[in-house]
Amino acid sequence: MTEVTVAVVQMQPKLGDLESNLYHMAETVERICSEEDTDLIVFPELATTGVENGVGFNRLAERVPGHQFNVLAARAADFSTHIVFGLPTKEKVESIFYNAAVVIGPDGELLGEYRKIHLKGEEKLSFRPGYRFSVFDTAFGTLGVMIGWDIAFPEAARSLVLLGAEVICVPAAYEMPYVHEWQAFTVARAAENGAFLLAANRVGEEPSRQFFGESAIIAPDGTVISHISDPEAEKPTPGYAFARIDLDDVRRYREEMQIIMSRSPAAYSPIVKKY
Repeated sequence: MTEVTVAVVQMQPKLGDLESNLYHMAETVERICSEEDTDLIVFPELATTGVENGVGFNRLAERVPGHQFNVLAARAADFSTHIVFGLPTKEKVESIFYNAAVVIGPDGELLGEYRKIHLKGEEKLSFRPGYRFSVFDTAFGTLGVMIGWDIAFPEAARSLVLLGAEVICVPAAYEMPYVHEWQAFTVARAAENGAFLLAANRVGEEPSRQFFGESAIIAPDGTVISHISDPEAEKPTPGYAFARIDLDDVRRYREEMQIIMSRSPAAYSPIVKKY
């Protein structure tokens, strides 16, 4: 039995205020780990900067590891936990930016970076799409990462699972009015792959967007085992949610449902065609 405690954070980044967001995130890690001995914490997409920065990403994007990584890496090492969070990154060429997420290990080391592949609308004006899915090995299991709109594409989660992912982390900035879409996709991506899914969606408003939260931790059979929602609140509120998960449930569900072993790749050729 491989049991771990995981958490998703539903936060409201201050647009363009890097230091304030980093301080809040570092404080949140301390609060979570003081409340529960937590093995993995997932923050939202572009958690350190917010979304609508436009040319401001020139100032906010960093090479990894850099300042934003180092602040959260120190917290990961302080509490011996893994952290996944979204941030803008760049290559050696200063004008190439990515909507990315990094995975930090419990010693504060960089386990890897994922660059969002499926960019939507105005994102394409600020970022270049990534081109590769990767998984990251930890002491308790193998993690995969998708970002935001990646979750709308079944091929993304399936690719991660075929690479060995047992837990899929989804930092997100999913906006109104797509609440039902988000709820359907998160449950479907977990159940169709027999994987735990940790979906951390942000809240708050920016000049032209409103974000609805609905962060959740979902079991391999699609059961929502932890969920951040306050039906009495006028607006979605920040917060965090825990769950104690058993990674052996991944093996049991896949053996029972035979989702992976019953695949028929020879019949799937239309999937790899562009149109």
